[in-house]
Formats: sequence, C-alpha cells, structure tokens
Amino acid sequence: MKNLTQSAKKTSAFQQQVFAATTSIPPGCVATYGSLAKRMGCGSSQAIGQALKNNPFAPDVPCHRVVKSDGTLGGFFGSLAPEAVQKKRRMLEREGIEFDALGRVQERFILRTWTANPPPARRTPRTSPADGGP
Repeated sequence: MKNLTQSAKKTSAFQQQVFAATTSIPPGCVATYGSLAKRMGCGSSQAIGQALKNNPFAPDVPCHRVVKSDGTLGGFFGSLAPEAVQKKRRMLEREGIEFDALGRVQERFILRTWTANPPPARRTPRTSPADGGP
C-alpha cells in the first residue's frame, strides 16, 4: 500500500487489518461486507463498511470490490449518492464484473468464502486512465 507509514498514523489497527484483507480480493471478483468480516473474525459487517469509507489507500486497497450481501453495491467512500454508486459500478465493470437486470452483482462474481489463495479473476479486467479512487 502506498504511504502506509504516513497514513498509518491516521488509521486504526482495525482499519489497517480491513485494508489488508481487502487487498486479497482479486480483480474480477467482489466480496461482501459480511464475508470480509467473517474472514477477519469480526462479527460486524457494518464495522467493515465504516473502515472502508475512510480508505486513504484507494485504489491500492480496492474498497470498490466490497458489496452488500444481496449483490447491491451499497455506498462508495461513505456516500450513497447516485454519482458515487455509479462510479463504483463503472470501476467494477472495467474489471469484468457483470450485473443483473436489478443492478446487483451476478452471483458468480461474489466471493462468499475464500481461503488464503482466492480464485483468479473471472475475466480479464478492462483498465482505463480514469480508474482510481475518489
């Protein structure tokens, strides 16, 4: 992660653990807040969301790859504004994530559980100079 030493002073140990776990989600896949919490041994998917909304390491820590358990996108950088959520969707689409007719991530892209070695990306990511954090 870039600037970890500088930003570590501004982030809690818990946030740093969440950021580290989030980096294990490969392009072309998403995890749910709940599956990330379970992977970390944390009982709160809401705590995961709170940590990610203040992610100073984006896009190195790919917080856009974390979605709600029903496959909907949830917020992005603490915002539920349509523009923020659309930015998250565009980033996921560039990575090959596909959505159903209701705007949910298709189940085949969601990591419900995973081991230390997650599966490879489901599709070749599409990249663009516009990729990145907020």
